Amino acid sequence: MYDPDREIVQIVDEQDQEIGAVARHIMREQRLIHRASYILVFNEAGQLFVQKRTMIKDMYPGYWDVAAGGVVLAGESYEESARRELTEELGVQAKLSHVLDHYYADDSNRVWGRVFTCIHEGPFLLQPEEVEYGRFMTVQQALAMSKKEPFTPDGIEILTRIKKNFATDENIPAI
Repeated sequence: MYDPDREIVQIVDEQDQEIGAVARHIMREQRLIHRASYILVFNEAGQLFVQKRTMIKDMYPGYWDVAAGGVVLAGESYEESARRELTEELGVQAKLSHVLDHYYADDSNRVWGRVFTCIHEGPFLLQPEEVEYGRFMTVQQALAMSKKEPFTPDGIEILTRIKKNFATDENIPAI
């Protein structure tokens, strides 16, 4: 059975330099800075795949999320993590485009994230431990929905940053 607490995750400092590796539950308990991959999945029409997280997630359970992805394991690159997470969570493979690196911190989470985009129409094979449901919607719809329903705050911060600063980049569908 899937047990995320058994994962050994990469720990980094505030400059994203590797300083160690610990079990996921220790990283969460001690609020250590770690790495994560974020994959924004768009379809050909430029709509974003938004997913509902399961209630058993250790961070932001039951929240909507604008990205597939997750923690980078010890010894794993951001790119390897992104490919693994896309396959695990959504059951697909796609060409990834690196968009930006982003630091996020709140009262319970400190993370360096590498953000990627990809194009995929589905169908998706959702990982039942991670994703309850998902659907395509416009970026505007996702941002409007985030005002009424709980969304992962790091994902919304990333999406807002991309919309503001990178909408004309060829790696980002027209948003």
